Amino acid sequence: MTLAAPASDAKPRLNVPPSMAAALRLDPVGLGAGPSTPSPSRRLAEPPKTPSPSKTTYSDRFIPCRSSSRLQNFALLDSPLSPAKDDTPYSRLLRAELFGPDSPKPATAASASPNTNLFRFKKDHSAPTSPFAKAAAAHHDCTAGSGDAPSPQKPPRKVPKTPHKVLDAPSLQDDFYLNLVDWSSQNVLAVGLGTCVYLWSASNSKVTKLCDLGPRDSVCAVHWSREGSYLSIGTGLGDVQIWDSSRCKRIRNMGGHQTRTGVLAWSSCILSSGSRDKNILQHDIRVPSDYISKFCGHRSEVCGLKWSHDDRELASGGNDNQLLVWNQRSQQPVLQLTEHTAAVKAIAWSPHQQGLLASGGGTADRCIRFWNTANGNVLNSIDTGSQVCNLAWCKNVNELVSTHGYSQNQIMVWKYPSMSKVATLTGHTMRVLYLASSPDGQTIVTGAGDETLRFWNIFPSVKTQTPVRDIGLWSFSRSHIR
Repeated sequence: MTLAAPASDAKPRLNVPPSMAAALRLDPVGLGAGPSTPSPSRRLAEPPKTPSPSKTTYSDRFIPCRSSSRLQNFALLDSPLSPAKDDTPYSRLLRAELFGPDSPKPATAASASPNTNLFRFKKDHSAPTSPFAKAAAAHHDCTAGSGDAPSPQKPPRKVPKTPHKVLDAPSLQDDFYLNLVDWSSQNVLAVGLGTCVYLWSASNSKVTKLCDLGPRDSVCAVHWSREGSYLSIGTGLGDVQIWDSSRCKRIRNMGGHQTRTGVLAWSSCILSSGSRDKNILQHDIRVPSDYISKFCGHRSEVCGLKWSHDDRELASGGNDNQLLVWNQRSQQPVLQLTEHTAAVKAIAWSPHQQGLLASGGGTADRCIRFWNTANGNVLNSIDTGSQVCNLAWCKNVNELVSTHGYSQNQIMVWKYPSMSKVATLTGHTMRVLYLASSPDGQTIVTGAGDETLRFWNIFPSVKTQTPVRDIGLWSFSRSHIR
């Protein structure tokens, strides 16, 4: 009877292929080894085999050090297997040998999406190593707001796209260099039509004919004094007239210009006039002389004039593409700004920031530029795409309106200082050459060579910050100014 060998003589083995078993040296030590297995002492006594210097081994791959690699950020998506088959001792042993003892367990079929790529990169949520990362994150949190959720963005203000009133203004001239519309602080609109000046009361829509200059003269400019009682008129013959609107009576006629007077500007007690003769005259109505000083600096017709709100500086624009800034203590301009490439008619001082001046250029320029008159620096420049005819700031909010000519004839409302467009208004069929603001700062009136005056509610009030509602008086209608 043949006896079976004792169990201790059998060599226990894992279910591993023979070639891999030799590489992994899976023979146990201390368990009964066969005759082909060397003893532990013999293995330790054997010297290590070193390759011969004459034989060089070349490899076709470079295997980097895995200890510095972030293999945990990658997941190898296997084919759908049950968790029991994927977690066998053979799989664990193979994974430890190929990827290291600390390699992560591969994703299971339940967590893997069949529509993803073979390699999937996962975001590393470990702490940042850069010393600037925390500071940048804190700065982002501060700028984003103190609350957990970001503050809701304020919806843009709605501006009516159509005028609420239209007045026919026959004989309203299509001349870029004239200034024929102005709105007084007493809510009366003055309009120059041909040889006549008409007054339109916004409170009751009453129209009054103020004067007629006769067939040999024409109205080139109208401008109200700040208290709204007196209206100055520039004529085609170069005179400057002052009228009392309450009595419809002329109280002064002042000469000095050689040709037409196309622009006027009041300060507290000084009236400035600009003419085609390239000069600016300063008139003081408290003295009998026609003018008290003359500013000479432009090389062509003066078409823009505006006093600053504190009466310290006078800005003038001309057909010579120059923007000049003057003060009362000097006969020479304190600033000579020549960046515009076309006539400068549109000029406006900001009521919200001292020394901030806006100017607009004609057809060849098309830009609105903002200036710091303390040092003459350009703060910003915006290409509007068309001729800039007029500019006006809103006194209620930090916005301004511009009117345009060739080639779009539009009216644009801008938010300052971002210069984002609040609204673009259309309706005039010719250049929008004339612009004036109501005393409350909410309504503007625009005039064009299409012989119409259009009233637009574009700015909010000081308290409500919402557009003004139309009332019966301001309901959409079309009437004549004369």
